Amino acid sequence: MSASRSKPASPPKIILVVDVGGTHLKLATTGTRKIIKLASGPTMNAAQMAAAVRQAVVGIKYDAVAIGYPGPVIHNQPALEPHNLGRGWVKFDFKTAFGRPVKIINDAAMQALGSHRGGRMLFLGLGTGLGSALVIDGHVLPLELAHLPYKKGRSYEEFLGTAGLKRLGKRKWRAQVLAVVGLLKKALLADHVVLGGGNARLIKEFPPGVELGKNTNAICGGYRLWHLA
Repeated sequence: MSASRSKPASPPKIILVVDVGGTHLKLATTGTRKIIKLASGPTMNAAQMAAAVRQAVVGIKYDAVAIGYPGPVIHNQPALEPHNLGRGWVKFDFKTAFGRPVKIINDAAMQALGSHRGGRMLFLGLGTGLGSALVIDGHVLPLELAHLPYKKGRSYEEFLGTAGLKRLGKRKWRAQVLAVVGLLKKALLADHVVLGGGNARLIKEFPPGVELGKNTNAICGGYRLWHLA
């Protein structure tokens, strides 16, 4: 007699999504449009983040957590310390801190996953740094383009991140964003590009195949992360 197979576990019903940024944390539970915004900053470590989030959601029910992390993630754990936050993220026990199952993905990849509507899509997150991800037919591939050399001895992030915006001014920064978008769209054979992050709203005109994303897509991405096969 063959052994019976156990049924696969059902995805959690209510997911707390935490989008970790260099200046703010954005959190919400799936099924609601209310987003809670908390300050982060260059000294915030993982323990402080978890404590701030738990305090902010006291009384709110959730079954699991999805975290968008501003850096590379390998095997559901940050692989490197973030550039724009404090230390102590790589070996932190997120599951114990939240008392719930936790899935972690690069923050740009999470927002890209929530932005995807089909085809081959490149996502670029224009915030404190530069996030990037490619989504192909629902499968997300986190990218680490930010610190690759671009020109004049500077990286893509040094041109497109907040530091580049302050150094270049809005007009020249917009021109650099569109130049890089065109370059990467061709290089990665993307059907279309979505620009997200807090600074994306500064782009006034979008060329064909390029659109403005919504920060709320990160919440959708956290939900989809828990429902991927």
